[in-house]
Amino acid sequence: MTSDETVPAVGVRPLDEVFAAIDKVNRRPRPWTGFEHGVLGAYRWAAGAQVAAPVTVAATAGSIGPCLAQLLAECQAAAVRLHLVRTQGADHTYVLGVHRALAWLCGLHEDRP
Repeated sequence: MTSDETVPAVGVRPLDEVFAAIDKVNRRPRPWTGFEHGVLGAYRWAAGAQVAAPVTVAATAGSIGPCLAQLLAECQAAAVRLHLVRTQGADHTYVLGVHRALAWLCGLHEDRP
């Protein structure tokens, strides 16, 4: 690869690393928890495999998938929703999974869910 070529990325993660993360979640034993559904939904949306964002259900603006700004906005929306769901005493595991996956994709932490 020359210095003029760019590595396809999802957020700050190389595309092949994101596909490996999707594969890892898909290989987890079933039935899946809400957390695992949230992680997979976030990864699939971020990689362009689904149009609707996992929390806001907003359509992706990019031709391939969401840009970093959209990923960060959805991550923030997940953080807000997580706070609301927790205060209402509802199950928060799906939103937690979305938030953790998007935060990893955006480089906010290094722990891949």
